[in-house]
Amino acid sequence: MPKQIQHFPPVSRAELNARNIGQPDFIFVTGDAYIDHPSFGAAIITRLLESKGYSVALIVQPDWHSAEAFAALGKPRLAFLVSSGNLDSMVNHYSVSGARRDTDAYTEGGVAGKRPDHATIVYANRCREAFPNVPLILGGIEASLRRFAHFDYWDYRVRHSILYDACADLLVYGMGERAIVQIADALKEGRPVSELTDIPGTCARVSAPPDGAYVLLPSFTEVASDKQKYCEAFVLQTREQDAVRGKRLLQPHEKGYLLCNPPAMPLSEAELDEVYALPFTRRPHPYIREYVPAIEEVSFSITSARGCFGNCNFCALTFHQGRVVTSRSHESILDEAERLTREPDFKGYIHDVGGPTANFRHLACAKQLRSGVCADRECLGFSACKNIDASEYNYTLLLKKLRQVPGVKKVFVRSGVRYDYALLDKDDSFLRELIEHHISGQLKVAPEHVSDRVLKYMNKPPHSVYERFVQKYEAINKSLGMKQFLVPYLISSHPGATLHDAIELAQYLKKSGHRPEQVQDFYPTPGTASTCMYYTGLDPFTMEPVYVAKSREEKAMQRALMQCHIRKNWPLIRKALRQAERDDLIGNGGGNLVPPDYQSTQTDGYRPKQGGAKPQRQGGSGKRGTDRKPSKNNVYGRPSKPGGSSGRGGKRG
Repeated sequence: MPKQIQHFPPVSRAELNARNIGQPDFIFVTGDAYIDHPSFGAAIITRLLESKGYSVALIVQPDWHSAEAFAALGKPRLAFLVSSGNLDSMVNHYSVSGARRDTDAYTEGGVAGKRPDHATIVYANRCREAFPNVPLILGGIEASLRRFAHFDYWDYRVRHSILYDACADLLVYGMGERAIVQIADALKEGRPVSELTDIPGTCARVSAPPDGAYVLLPSFTEVASDKQKYCEAFVLQTREQDAVRGKRLLQPHEKGYLLCNPPAMPLSEAELDEVYALPFTRRPHPYIREYVPAIEEVSFSITSARGCFGNCNFCALTFHQGRVVTSRSHESILDEAERLTREPDFKGYIHDVGGPTANFRHLACAKQLRSGVCADRECLGFSACKNIDASEYNYTLLLKKLRQVPGVKKVFVRSGVRYDYALLDKDDSFLRELIEHHISGQLKVAPEHVSDRVLKYMNKPPHSVYERFVQKYEAINKSLGMKQFLVPYLISSHPGATLHDAIELAQYLKKSGHRPEQVQDFYPTPGTASTCMYYTGLDPFTMEPVYVAKSREEKAMQRALMQCHIRKNWPLIRKALRQAERDDLIGNGGGNLVPPDYQSTQTDGYRPKQGGAKPQRQGGSGKRGTDRKPSKNNVYGRPSKPGGSSGRGGKRG
């Protein structure tokens, strides 16, 4: 039997000719190397449009210095689709300190510099230069989070809606499947793109206010000059982020209005199953000759759900995917697992089964189906809603079924769990299953801090909730005859966190024996409440002042205090302690954080307690192994490694 030729969307004129496509319906411009995998937005949208009968070609990581690369495939019949890739290009390029990153996980070879800063804007302008009259539609997370006038940390100013800076016609935000098909069908029917101003899940530029009801936001001029107006606009945007009860939003700009329609309805279970049943090859496109690091974390992982009702203030996920959780059927997920077992590089280990937070598998409550998410109440956060449905039965059953798939040795949960949500379940079945079967030595969770005041600004549960989880986790491990560890994610310099809060956290880490090798500084990305606090110095929901650590030195102090075990940090820690008038924590006693200035020793005097936490190793972020050569016959172009995953990596829970 001849070997089946795997079909990839075309990325060159030669590939278009081979498929007898003279003029593609759509040309998708992306800042990522093309990986035909359902974890990548470009793959989902191109495969979906193909399934609806449209021809799609891709321009991948083009040379943006001229319009030449954007004209290489000719003029698309219906529209250009433009995305920066799976990450905001500025987050991709820069650390929180402003240092330029020297790698890019979404580029072959992990090489940096293959896309411009503010890639969506640059690409869109080049498309317009190449073909001025072709409809131009933005999508992806960069466009989604920047759809309104927004604070840009890297320019340190409020920028226009990206729709205006890109001179584009439409912007698709959130999960774009419904919207892009509606747009495609309308353009196919001959409707001018200027008329497509009412599609849910899209934003458009309009010259005058629309007919009917809408919520008027403070204008670009107002939010750029008045921080209270910026907060007001942010609150209105987040309140209307709902497909059921959300209203149209109108934000005046200098040359017209930004019209943002309510979010598209989430896909149903059956519709989500259809998306993940599309004919993805799960491989890099054949034009790729070198390893693409980003595929490592997802090649043998399964996305089971979308949406998140956790609503952490520092996370933009709810602003992008929304608070309504929608999930795939067990049958769909099991079918994908069976397909994985037939892959030649599969070693028996499914690295992850989850979504933004793995243990969210259903709506927070039944009311969301009827009335949408609450505008002024949280499902989870500093306190949990009394109406929340915290049953983990569905997810527990799914994990049990996956373990029984022939060829599967181990199923890991790497995308994190919401520990406060797990504690709300009426029994311990899920936690017991998780601990016994789905981690390997350690479980990553995200308490983020220990100060309740800071945690409230983060919209995370009080520290006592985390301590209850620690106790239950240890008790279940003990009952199973196991000794596994918790690895906490922590954030330094979050709005509201002072030096005194950082010192409290340092004391907790020493007492508990945790020694984090990596610390995450708060990163002010677009679309989050915490970024609003960072820029304005105000809590947008109360309008009360919020302390913000902005100086490089203080941020470095807060970070260093979380790593008291590292000797090079001691001088800065001593300075921080003295500045906070906590000289009592300098010395050689058990309660001290650092030794005195004069002490010259090769020991750090900071030892984990017996039976305490395991020293924390570097978490998997998709960047490991970039300096290794791929093995021969490795269909993924991915470095070979033992199949026994540690369960590291994943998203914050």
